[in-house]
Amino acid sequence: MEKLLEISDLHTYYFTDDGVVKALDNVSIDLYPGEAVGIVGESGCGKTTLGLSIMRLIRPPGKIVEGKMLFQNEDILEMDQETIRKLRGGSIAMIFQDPMSSLNPVFNIGNQIEETIRLHQEINSDDELKEKVMEILKKVGISDPDKRFREYPHQFSGGMRQRVMIAMALSCNPKLLIADEPTASLDVTIQAQILDLITKLKQDFQSAIILITHNVAVVAEFCDKAAVMYGGKIVEYSSVENIFKNPKHPYTKALLGSIPRVDSTLEELVSIPGEVPSLINPPSGCIFNPRCSHVMEKCRTIEPRLSLDSDHRVACLLYQDYREV
Repeated sequence: MEKLLEISDLHTYYFTDDGVVKALDNVSIDLYPGEAVGIVGESGCGKTTLGLSIMRLIRPPGKIVEGKMLFQNEDILEMDQETIRKLRGGSIAMIFQDPMSSLNPVFNIGNQIEETIRLHQEINSDDELKEKVMEILKKVGISDPDKRFREYPHQFSGGMRQRVMIAMALSCNPKLLIADEPTASLDVTIQAQILDLITKLKQDFQSAIILITHNVAVVAEFCDKAAVMYGGKIVEYSSVENIFKNPKHPYTKALLGSIPRVDSTLEELVSIPGEVPSLINPPSGCIFNPRCSHVMEKCRTIEPRLSLDSDHRVACLLYQDYREV
């Protein structure tokens, strides 16, 4: 099977008055049709910047300075503005973190979904357009779609607004769906409903999904693969089963150890010492070395690269077989 998305050596920097913020530093990831990959890590590690980079939505002072992003064997970074506009919202769609700020408050829900469909599909009549909107509203579980069509974002709850965002994203049957914290600020019951909905729609549309989240439990339940990010880098990348049953990178182990479990006590929880590194002036060598419990002298001078092993990639000098420096 051919890869749907292949990202190689991606660098996205923000050029600020205080210095250059290396939000993404040498990131590589791939994705196959129908596959779900979870991007997990602490706040500020570069997860959202990765999603925005794929969509070519990085705004000044940010800039993609290096790398390749092949979508169906075409480099997204080489596309002109007209081509990327057709791709964005059509073949590639994104669900943003905050649906209230992503929806236009002065247009009703139906008009906003209609606009998305009209931009990316051939529509023969207004009746056909409205029928498509009704169909997608039903698919995302919005009851009484005829009434909801005419309502405005402020008349919807947080969970219902998120369903509208999902409806807009899926209205053109995208081949790749990027979901950036789709359950953030929702209560647990609504979170489960939204994730079940995305799972069902993935099956219906056979879309590949990139799920950006800080919630590793969601990744374990929903995704096929997981990429663990730290300080703008992917430090471990493998199947969900490998990541959770056999984590290799010390950061991944610490991250999993800091999550409360039903069968564990508070004493068993592991905290990660130190602070998240500055992406303007990161530590030399391995970026995790100031906080790592397994740090070696060479970790302070040699920067590990993500290994080329296809089953379980890790950027750590502890594993000589996985090392590329």
